[in-house]
Amino acid sequence: MIHLPIALSLAFVLTTLLTIILFRRAVNVADDSRTKPLGSRITVVIGAWLVLQAALSVAGFYANHLDSLPPRIAVFGVLPALVVIAVTFSTTSGRRFVDSLPLFEIHSIHTIRIFVELILWWLFLEGAVPELMTFEGRNLDIIAGLTAPFVAYFGIVKKMITHRMIMIWNIICVGLLFNIVAIAILSVPTPVQQMAFDQPNVAVLIFPISWLPTFVVPVVLFSHLVAIRQLAKRGQ
Repeated sequence: MIHLPIALSLAFVLTTLLTIILFRRAVNVADDSRTKPLGSRITVVIGAWLVLQAALSVAGFYANHLDSLPPRIAVFGVLPALVVIAVTFSTTSGRRFVDSLPLFEIHSIHTIRIFVELILWWLFLEGAVPELMTFEGRNLDIIAGLTAPFVAYFGIVKKMITHRMIMIWNIICVGLLFNIVAIAILSVPTPVQQMAFDQPNVAVLIFPISWLPTFVVPVVLFSHLVAIRQLAKRGQ
């Protein structure tokens, strides 16, 4: 398994911390007074989750069992995060939480995608992911990161962009997210691999990049779903 440069690992750790900070800020400035006190609890839960994923990755639980079907990282890393999102949107208290999050802060979270894409490019140079997963390949997700500040400021603050256009932006960016997720899944050296056999996606199986599919991507997806729900309600 590839050993990543310390600088690269540190860069991604800082990107993950930035994700936590931006998400925590969205909770702290929520419209509902019942949401704000949840910030500390959510941060503790996120911290525990990241520690667990780090421990599994360092122990080789993901990287040393590539023949598992379904892949272990999908079962023990990605699926629990998706379950949390599903439960949040399917319960009354969860929907209240979702509807209280401010759209400006929610859209600002997507700026982390700029750093993620730069790190993916760096990982490609280190031989840890295929070129397909970078902006030089088939990954256009950096567009979401670059345009997010403009959507947040001109759409939410200045209201110069209609809710319909912001909705369309979110839907397009979900498509960009699904595109890179699909490429990443099909590039991991597991029984489901369909591409990038010469330089597979091994980075997501090791620490700290394992935090990308198990935390950062779910937060990005959650942020889009929050915005789409709120914008849909405002359009009624």
